Amino acid sequence: MLSASLPRRLLSTVISSSPATSPRSISISISNSCGFSTRGARKKRSCISWTLSAATPADMATNSGSALTKLAPLEAILFDIDGTLCDSDPIHFCAFRDLLQQVGFNDGVPITEEFYSATISGGHNDDLARALFPDMDHQKAMQFMDEKEALFRKLAPGQLKALDGLHELCGWIEGRNLKRAAVTNAPRANAKLMLSLLGLTDFFPVLVIGSECDRAKPFPDPYLKALQLIDPSPEHTFIFEDSASGVRAGVAAGVPVVGLTTRNLGRSNPQRRMRKADGSAIADTKKCHAGLAISDSFAEWNSCNCIME
Repeated sequence: MLSASLPRRLLSTVISSSPATSPRSISISISNSCGFSTRGARKKRSCISWTLSAATPADMATNSGSALTKLAPLEAILFDIDGTLCDSDPIHFCAFRDLLQQVGFNDGVPITEEFYSATISGGHNDDLARALFPDMDHQKAMQFMDEKEALFRKLAPGQLKALDGLHELCGWIEGRNLKRAAVTNAPRANAKLMLSLLGLTDFFPVLVIGSECDRAKPFPDPYLKALQLIDPSPEHTFIFEDSASGVRAGVAAGVPVVGLTTRNLGRSNPQRRMRKADGSAIADTKKCHAGLAISDSFAEWNSCNCIME
């Protein structure tokens, strides 16, 4: 039985490749054509390609790679939902595009994916209402946001899919009895629907909603609340996130953050956006690549091409 610790190959890769300054975040990109083998059978399947470009608050490490090494033994993993458990951005984009066009936003010209990525993705509804409709009564602007969320919930059942490997990862987490929580800026109705569609309602004993905290992401409050509720050691916990605001929230909470570039929806350089999520503290970093291959034991991290023999 494996201990609940970071896979050895990941640790050795980070230790050998990180700069002398403390790492801050780990960017991950999704490849759609990787060789993946299970018991000798090779398949074409999307998989996760890790760009290890940094990962934790500066006060968590003094030597190269030591911050990630200190995660062992791993106690808990905190998950964002949108874009982290599922690729929901295309559904949100369609809902925003159609409703914004209906109300005459941008003179009725549909928003682009680039605009959505830069202005909307990962934002909290209260902030988005002010940003999109600065001259509109805020209550009316929030009514628009409510209509958008209702449209998302209407579209999601036919379109929302789990990211490849998610359920294997969840099984690995359950097998090691790791603590976990889902932490999101999405409205509670959206979050509960997505977890239900993904079959993860019972997997997460704790669901933290940003709007139900004093401050939503990018402030650390939601992650601090999750830590309080499941009570792990922060130094033995890490966070999965896919947005710059989420990365900022996790870093501010004092927890290492794994940033997933799940979908390049309108993003010319998602890795750069992730690395700049806390630009005031990010040091120059040296990139390296490793692949996560899911085996029966979920034990091995493989280099570069994400092929497991």
